[in-house]
Amino acid sequence: MQSRKTDVQTYSQVYLSSKNYNSTEIYAKRRTSLMKKLGSFCVFAGMPVEPGGEEAFVQTWTRFVQDPAFLYLTGVNQPGCYLVLDPRRGKSILFVPHKDPFKEFWNGKRLGFVDGDDSVKRLTGVDEVCRIDILWDFVEKLAAEYSAGKDAVDYAFAFYYEKFKGDHNERLKDKLRSVLRPFKMKVKSCADLHFEDRLVLEPERLGDAREAQKITDEAFRALLPAVKNFKTERDVALFLNYEMQRHSDGDLAFPTIAAGGKNACCLHYVKNDEPLRNGELILLDFGVRFGTLHSDISRTIPVNGKFNPLQKMLYEIVLESAKVYQRVVRPGVSLKEIGMICWEFIMMELERRLVKGAKGSYKLLYEKRPHGVSHFIGEHIHEGDPGSRSLDVVLKPGMLISCEPGIYGDFSATIDGKRYRESIGIRIEDDLFITKNGFENISQNIPRTVEEIEALMN
Repeated sequence: MQSRKTDVQTYSQVYLSSKNYNSTEIYAKRRTSLMKKLGSFCVFAGMPVEPGGEEAFVQTWTRFVQDPAFLYLTGVNQPGCYLVLDPRRGKSILFVPHKDPFKEFWNGKRLGFVDGDDSVKRLTGVDEVCRIDILWDFVEKLAAEYSAGKDAVDYAFAFYYEKFKGDHNERLKDKLRSVLRPFKMKVKSCADLHFEDRLVLEPERLGDAREAQKITDEAFRALLPAVKNFKTERDVALFLNYEMQRHSDGDLAFPTIAAGGKNACCLHYVKNDEPLRNGELILLDFGVRFGTLHSDISRTIPVNGKFNPLQKMLYEIVLESAKVYQRVVRPGVSLKEIGMICWEFIMMELERRLVKGAKGSYKLLYEKRPHGVSHFIGEHIHEGDPGSRSLDVVLKPGMLISCEPGIYGDFSATIDGKRYRESIGIRIEDDLFITKNGFENISQNIPRTVEEIEALMN
């Protein structure tokens, strides 16, 4: 029989675990915590198919990304799996496809059901492993039990978003509703209960986040003096990606953005194929996954290693806006409450420094604010309910949020007798860990000031 250590290595990237702590125990604690909040059984769906399972032409091009809710509770990073939590018995049941050696010949090892083989149970720490084709018969039996007797309930849970439509979780809700109908049971979303735990990082996940920050810092520091050797956005992105991934145990947190000049005015620019131009800025948005956590960093740097006066003025306005915002980041407030503070500061300083101080002008590509200044970070890089971005959630110690003010538009100014005019996009993003009394900027070592960036580039 294979040892569990061998299993972990064999199924790396299919079952996400850490060499720094017992991942199986962590996943089990999460399932137990959620079950204590549930008054009925609950069903979670992983992503249904491999990339290309529905559109064959993308099969070899698209990496698999697991549903973060399912990943958080299981560590299972492959499609076609379900999790059922049965709080009356305190049991977690994982449903997996039958083992398919021929498919593994093509695509590598996958968790699969084999009669008499307990390797999936041993690896994941769930209480029971079943084959996927009996899932709905199993759920029907649970429904019959939970809807009868003196402790009867008229509902069951599934993980889905109330406001987000058309995804696999909504299909899960609809299927469960049809199974429950004969028992006169309704379906409730467990998303809010789930996020109560998921948005607060355990010490182990915070350790993964810190490691991701360290890797990202080293990659950025390696990049800065090398930019002078690069000719295109693609060169920059590939260098960053390599430096991050060679030190990580996982993948990128998201596709790297390397947007030169006016391309930085496209918020999710991923074309990354245009030439770098001397005198322009390049906006970088990048991060890496370590364990199941991520870094999410933005920096904006001059292609030639030197900010011109207009660029420096705008950059420092954005940088100072982050400091103004961070003064109010603390437990007990929601992101919605404090979300406009940095944008109001930026508008005020544009009028004061650019228009009045430098006889300048500006035309922004948005009204009031270009995007949210913060989002939660966890198993998903934009953690929380995608329908609301969880902006009403009150911050608690242990949560990790971004802080990413930016400015995007056309600007002109006269400084020291010289006229400057260009389209500029600037974003500066750090990751803030909420503490008992405020926050810790776990990105603080990643260079961000004009002086730091220019010194390292030259």
